[in-house]
Amino acid sequence: MGNNLHFSCLIQDIEFTVQENRLWMLQCRSGKRTGTGAVKIAVDMVNEALVDRNTAIKMVEPGHLDQLLHPQFANPEAASYKGKVITTGLPASPGAAVGQIVFTAEDAEAWHAQGKSAILVRTETSPEDVGGMHAAAGILTARGGMTSHAAVVARGWGKCCVSGCSSIRVNEIEKVVAIEDKMLYEGDWISLNGSTGEVILGKQPLSPPALSADLETFMSWVDEVRQLKVMANADTPGDALAARKNGAEGIGLCRTEHMFFASDERIKAVRQMIMAPTVELRQKALDRLLPYQRSDFEGIFRAMDGLPVTIRLLDPPLHEFLPEGHVEDIVRELCAETGAAEDDVLARMEKLSEVNPMLGFRGCRLGISYPELTEMQARAIFEAAISMTNQGIQVFPEIMVPLVGTPQELGHQVALIRQIANNVFTNMGKTIDYKVGTMIEIPRAALVADEIAEQAEFFSFGTNDLTQMTFGYSRDDVGKFLPIYLAQGILQHDPFEVLDQRGVGELVKIATERGRKARPNLKVGICGEHGGEPSSVAFFAKAGLDYVSCSPFRVPIARLAAAQVLV
Repeated sequence: MGNNLHFSCLIQDIEFTVQENRLWMLQCRSGKRTGTGAVKIAVDMVNEALVDRNTAIKMVEPGHLDQLLHPQFANPEAASYKGKVITTGLPASPGAAVGQIVFTAEDAEAWHAQGKSAILVRTETSPEDVGGMHAAAGILTARGGMTSHAAVVARGWGKCCVSGCSSIRVNEIEKVVAIEDKMLYEGDWISLNGSTGEVILGKQPLSPPALSADLETFMSWVDEVRQLKVMANADTPGDALAARKNGAEGIGLCRTEHMFFASDERIKAVRQMIMAPTVELRQKALDRLLPYQRSDFEGIFRAMDGLPVTIRLLDPPLHEFLPEGHVEDIVRELCAETGAAEDDVLARMEKLSEVNPMLGFRGCRLGISYPELTEMQARAIFEAAISMTNQGIQVFPEIMVPLVGTPQELGHQVALIRQIANNVFTNMGKTIDYKVGTMIEIPRAALVADEIAEQAEFFSFGTNDLTQMTFGYSRDDVGKFLPIYLAQGILQHDPFEVLDQRGVGELVKIATERGRKARPNLKVGICGEHGGEPSSVAFFAKAGLDYVSCSPFRVPIARLAAAQVLV
């Protein structure tokens, strides 16, 4: 008779048996630990003087922290789980989610209000869907890569997301989705594994995040070692507070466009601005937006009291703010909202139409073409900063100009921002310190970084777009061929998930070196999604960057990765 036992300690799993009073060693392999177990073992071994703190820091994997920060499936190895996996997409945002299928953002919000758990299933998401995305337990999309709208927004909220699931066909009108050979309807239950990309039929049991005192102790050791600062990408006061709770040392990216979808009044004002045929009417719409923007910035400055806040000026193409649907429906809605005639709305929509909008009328090109837009945003930032300063809040605003490719583009916007700053300071009788810098996301900007640094007080690498433009891959369409590339070994990793150090990374190093040659005290960081990926964080640390910025729920992972470079 034999009795098999398993023993795990110090990353070893030993299988042995005792037979006829003799001990037989059967096999020894690396032990598997849960996130809770990994952190507890590391802390206990330091407390028992078995290892030092540096060794303990190396014992915990970044993936272990994901388990502690997000819900997980209770038993993903069970046959009842594996037998119900019906398709796989990209693991866009970690954790797990269980809910009933809905097909529109409005339905996700309505179901959430009724206390139901919903999974929002879309062909792809847009900024107009953010309300439903926030209300949903998880998000599943047919299109989009690791840096698609759905992926980036979900990671920012710590919400489970599977994107780029090319095997599904979504019919939002009939409210049905075809997944492989199955037809699923509104109200059907599915489960998502955002860490593996698996879509599972039915309801799977969930385990909640498992935070502990051991984690707090462990992360204090991490922070004593690391030199690279870790900031967060956050767009609301709530996101900012979550980031601060997770150890963020400031906000490295606040995307102002997300604020415009916070209410019907805001989006209507934005659409009036877009549809305005004259500067005067455009200014009137911007005047309506100013108080909203100012209030948003006040809330973020308050949440980040004493820490820097980097605010990116409006970046996406304007068409993203228009309603979705058939042309006739869009025209009818815009006419009702703006009071414009149908012919004028159609003409304006035609003018905004672009073959490749991500390489078109967006970023600093908007602010140069419509300077009153930059003026409104800058005024809102400075008025909010002084208002909070008057209330005893320490405010350190940094204004970031997006999509710059030439020093002349940045110079135009910097001059405008500084003019508005002086006007606000004069009117409010107070001045504050601030920085103006730029996002390096166009390869040309990296190559002429010395000229750009003459105007910029900081660089922030937008590695999502920098990767897109360096490879020539559309980050929203890469799902069509990327799985083939990965399967055949043409690429070793998804470059939108793991930094391409040989190509994109080289541009980062070139821009940093040339920028600091022109301005030795240049602050340099990264705010793309690579800021939360461990091997990429290690590269940025070795490249001499000052900080990385990532989604709030990836901050602890970035902190750990930054420390592991040095131990």
